[in-house]
Parts: sequence; C-alpha cells; structure tokens
Amino acid sequence: QVQLVESGGGLVQAGGSLRLSCAASGRAFSSITMGWFRQAPGKEREFVAAITWRGDSPKYEDSVKGRFTISGDNAKNTVYLQMNTLKPEDTAVYYCAAGWPAPSAVTITRAYAYWGQGTQVTVSS
Repeated sequence: QVQLVESGGGLVQAGGSLRLSCAASGRAFSSITMGWFRQAPGKEREFVAAITWRGDSPKYEDSVKGRFTISGDNAKNTVYLQMNTLKPEDTAVYYCAAGWPAPSAVTITRAYAYWGQGTQVTVSS
C-alpha cells in the first residue's frame, strides 16, 4: 500500500505561482512513477506531469510545458509540482498519483494504482 497526501493548493491571481507537494509513505519507491493529474468541474481527469524516482526525464502535458516543473526528493519521499505563470484555465483539483505504468502509459489515469485526496487550485483572472 502507498499513501499519498497532497498540500499546497490555494487561490492565486493569473500570472502567479504555487507549489504543490505530495508526501508518499507505505513502501519502497525506487521503481515507482509519480504523477500529477487535474480535474476541472465538468471535465475528465487529465494528465499534468510525471516523474520516476529513478530520475528519468519528466513528462509534461503540452499546455503546462515551460510553466510547470515536477521534481522529487527521495530523502523525503515527496514529489513537487512547481506551477508558474498560472492561468485561469489551470483551475482544477490537482491529484497526486503513484504506480508502475509502462513508459507509454504514464499519461493514463487507470495506469496508476494509488491516488491522493486532491488539492484545489484556483486561478483568478
């Protein structure tokens, strides 16, 4: 079992920044992939970014490339999502996920076995 706890969401003006954290516990993470997804009202949950604990090159959804950065701290078993130049369309509940997806499946929600409770990010215009 893996437990995930997100934090860091909030209300920010367009152009601002937030950093989300996801603390993981429960088992060894040497081979696990950590992902961030988001879900806006009335929309399906969508992929944002993913990274492996091995430090492989992170993957990003096109609309966040150059604005968001995913990183991990192995000593703290924590993964971060630094979000800069936020836009109103980034408003959503952001979820942390953990699992062992195939490299071609890191953007797929059902490829992840564990999920956090979500944290709300609201970007005002």
